[in-house]
Parts: sequence; C-alpha cells; structure tokens
Amino acid sequence: MSQIQEQLSNQLSSIKNEEKPKIDSLGRAYGTGKRKNAIARVWIKKGNGKITVNGKEARGYFGREILFNVSKEPFVATKFEDKFDVVATLCGGGLGGQAGALAHGISKALAAFDPEIRPVLRTQGFLTRDSRVVERKKYGLKKARKGKTYRKR
Repeated sequence: MSQIQEQLSNQLSSIKNEEKPKIDSLGRAYGTGKRKNAIARVWIKKGNGKITVNGKEARGYFGREILFNVSKEPFVATKFEDKFDVVATLCGGGLGGQAGALAHGISKALAAFDPEIRPVLRTQGFLTRDSRVVERKKYGLKKARKGKTYRKR
C-alpha cells in the first residue's frame, strides 16, 4: 500500500515540476527586469540576434560597449547568442541601471521561453533581482551618511 502511495506522489511531483514554456500567439516570451530605479519590459522571439531598445538599436542606445555587453550576458551564459530577437522598453534610472534591468528581463524571458535553461540562469545569478538602491538623504546631514565636518579649533 505504501509503495503505491509513493509512486503516486512521485508522479504528482513530476507533473508539478514539469514547467511549460510561456509563449504567446506571436511566438514571443515576456520578462520584466528591474535594477535600481530602472524597469525593462522585454519580449524575445526566435530570430538572428537583433536587440532593439525603445525603438533604437541597443548598441547605439547605450553608447558604451560595456553596457551593451552587460545586457547580452544572459545570452552568452546560455549559448543562445544570435538566436533570439529582443524588443525592450526601458524607463527610469540611468544607463547602467537600465542595462542591468535589460539583462534581468532577458533572463526572465529566456526562462519563460525554455524552462530547461532556468537552472543555468539561476546558478549564474541572472534571475535574482539586485535589490540595492540608493539610500535616502537624512535630515541634518549633507548626504545619506555624510555629516558636517567637525573642527576642534
């Protein structure tokens, strides 16, 4: 009797763990990425590696090569470079935060497109939201932690 229950529970757990790709009728997967005050809404679909941000080509949008490379890192980690087209809408924050948000959104969209690569993205930290934000300025201080200069004489 207990063997039958174990087999049933194993089958139920395998059904629950089996994730299905979340792809819409146009063949796209969606992911929202966040970093500091930047938010990225990202759609990916099969293609030749074109990345479009706010209607511009990503290399031209970011201006600096390092920021473009930061946004492409999830593709490099999963060896899916030049296999997906990305259309993203970025708002808020600065260029550095936006690049991090885009990378986060791409990795979430990749995990939705192909759940089998989720462990690879998870182990390399692409699915974890970097929750560090700027600390607020406090009353009586010059900045968040910087006080007035003390002078004895």
